[in-house]
Amino acid sequence: MNQIRRMGVLGITLLTLTSGLAQAENEPKQIGAFEDWVAYAYDSAESRVCYVSSSPKSTEPKGVKRDPAFFLVTNMPGRKPPVKGEVSTIIGYPFKEGEAVKLTIDDNNFEMFSKGDTAWVDTGTDKKIVAAMKAGKSLKVKGTSWRGKTTEDSYSLQGISAALAAIDKACK
Repeated sequence: MNQIRRMGVLGITLLTLTSGLAQAENEPKQIGAFEDWVAYAYDSAESRVCYVSSSPKSTEPKGVKRDPAFFLVTNMPGRKPPVKGEVSTIIGYPFKEGEAVKLTIDDNNFEMFSKGDTAWVDTGTDKKIVAAMKAGKSLKVKGTSWRGKTTEDSYSLQGISAALAAIDKACK
């Protein structure tokens, strides 16, 4: 339960950074757990916000000291323009400035850009990534810390389609 609560708190932090929202009016509420993914929703001043989150199943190298890492997909239908399927990750350490973050879904490779401990993809790439996630089995995020240490987090995509369907329903 603490991990689910932590994902919700970290999700709020990410959403504040990615969307420019002031402060969430309500705490995120879990709307469902779907195998390796959890769906959340809350209301902000600007929009209803729904997101799915997962933690890595494994990390290489093992034993690297850092905060918890998460992968998220977010919907904010009331935002101008509306946001649907915004892909991001919180890595648990500050990324090396200016260095791309590598996202791999099965055999599909994508680049993410970073700021602080969070990385996103360019607008327009989100849809391709969400489609690849729904069809895929595994997702990997490879990034380099500001100290030059490279890590690779591996996520399961089991339950992602059901989790995304839940946030699509909760955030119309």
